[in-house]
Amino acid sequence: IIQRMRDAEQEIIYEEYKDRKGEIISGIIQRRDRTGWIINLGRTEALLPKEEQIPRERYKRGDRVQAYIIEVLPSGRGPQIIVSRTHGDYMKALFAREVPEVSDGTVKIVAVARDPGSRAKVAVISKDRDVDPVGACVGIRGSRIQNIVQELRGERIDIVVWNPEIATYAANALSPARVTRISVDEDEKALEVVVSDDQLNLAIGRKGQNVKLAAKLLGWKIDIFTESRFREANASKKFLEQLASVAEIPVDNILSAGFESMEQLAEAPDEAIDAIPGMTPSKRDDLRAALKLMGATAAKPAEPDEPDEDVADADGDDAQPAGDTDAPKATETDAD
Repeated sequence: IIQRMRDAEQEIIYEEYKDRKGEIISGIIQRRDRTGWIINLGRTEALLPKEEQIPRERYKRGDRVQAYIIEVLPSGRGPQIIVSRTHGDYMKALFAREVPEVSDGTVKIVAVARDPGSRAKVAVISKDRDVDPVGACVGIRGSRIQNIVQELRGERIDIVVWNPEIATYAANALSPARVTRISVDEDEKALEVVVSDDQLNLAIGRKGQNVKLAAKLLGWKIDIFTESRFREANASKKFLEQLASVAEIPVDNILSAGFESMEQLAEAPDEAIDAIPGMTPSKRDDLRAALKLMGATAAKPAEPDEPDEDVADADGDDAQPAGDTDAPKATETDAD
């Protein structure tokens, strides 16, 4: 009889929580096991797994904590309630609780990208022309957003205005950096973003954080170039187009073979040139002649006993593009 009473009670608790997925709950830290923290919710318990905890967030027994219900599973010993503090929807739920315009649907949160405990970007749009979505989320003197920041232990939040034009949306997402121009590749879902040399640190962010979050928010790949590097790349491409015209092959064939400048072609052996799609020995000779006319020659090897001590490290801000969002250039200072 006692066992049946317990089973009935567990069934009631499961029925109570099974439809609460997506809600914020509050409980008290009870103990820790190998999978995470056990939170006492009163009539039952919830599990906050290690992977759902904000990095560097520390708890001790008796602490009150809020979390977001991501799963409710039936089990023999009662419902297993899984909660998270890193889920993107947790931030949406916090905004819905703190911002009436989000709660009533006037302001919609389109996307969230988080580096839990450090920084986040939230894309918003207003359905009412008279309502500023950013102002509504921030509140008077930042009162609304500060409540969310405090709950997330100081996680910085950038509010971004969503736009159907991907270029405008990307420029907003890369804030606070100012973007000069953006090239869009719809097929590859990739963006080439050009910023002034002094804006590169801001665009990339500390350890690539700004560009990573922007790419995650958009769902597009982002490559960042400085103005000076972009001009150099364009000049090199123009020269390659002229050489391709002389050899009567598409310039994409040269690029796909890994050649990005005249100098690389001039230094390449005949075997590497012949490996370019569409290349023949006669076309190669024409290409060599054109390179000679354009002044591109193979670099002479440096004398072994006279090392050049004045060569600067070319791994600077304007020496090359930041690369894609998987491995962006690290910056030396926190320009944020």
